[in-house]
Amino acid sequence: MRKAFIYALIVLTTIFGSIAHAQSSRLDEVLKSGKLRICMTGDYKPFTYQQSNGVFEGMDVDLGQSLAKAMGVEAQFIKTSWPGLMNDFLEKCDIAMGGVSITLDRLKKAGFAESHMLDGKSAIARCTDTAKFQSLEMIDQPATRAIVNPGGTNERFARANFKRAKLILHNDNVSIFEQIVQGKADIMVTDSSETLWQSKQHTELCAINPDKPLQFAEKAFMLPRGDVPFKAWVDAWMHMQKETGAYQQVFNKWLK
Repeated sequence: MRKAFIYALIVLTTIFGSIAHAQSSRLDEVLKSGKLRICMTGDYKPFTYQQSNGVFEGMDVDLGQSLAKAMGVEAQFIKTSWPGLMNDFLEKCDIAMGGVSITLDRLKKAGFAESHMLDGKSAIARCTDTAKFQSLEMIDQPATRAIVNPGGTNERFARANFKRAKLILHNDNVSIFEQIVQGKADIMVTDSSETLWQSKQHTELCAINPDKPLQFAEKAFMLPRGDVPFKAWVDAWMHMQKETGAYQQVFNKWLK
């Protein structure tokens, strides 16, 4: 009888402990601190770009400021890099934004809000060369110089799919497309949204079949793993943004 009582007590303690733990949320910490710490790389137009004066601009910067305003707190943008994104997020930030794609690898350590954009991988090249790069097989040839920024999904895609093409690592994601314009590389595979943006910035470059991506992908805001209240709040906010047209206005500003 005594053993049964002790066992029941242990079970109840575990249950109530789990409930108490589940009720604690980063949302409460953000509201208490008055700041929403947002990790972003600052090198991925049109989602995020850090100007020389340190100010961030871009689609996800606008969304981050809107999110913080809805919470009644200040948006604090924290510079990170693609290779260091996960560690910086876990150590310094409440949310990661700036064109972050959902991946199974990232889901091992973090959670995500509901996806707000479909955005698979597409190629971009000089407009005079687009006919040569209509498929993965056509791209993955020994004569192809495929340029890629290290540390993120672009590099993982390139290494998984290009076995014969020459890979060129370029650390500066801002100037990487100039390398193609200048003839120092032939092609880059990145998110379809970025190929559309960059083709507008560089008339010499053309996005290749951005409406038929080479790979399925979704973009979403990265959140602490298992934080149900925080995720529910962000998801509800995004749902309202889309239903009222506010999200579409930001989307059109940067991608149309």
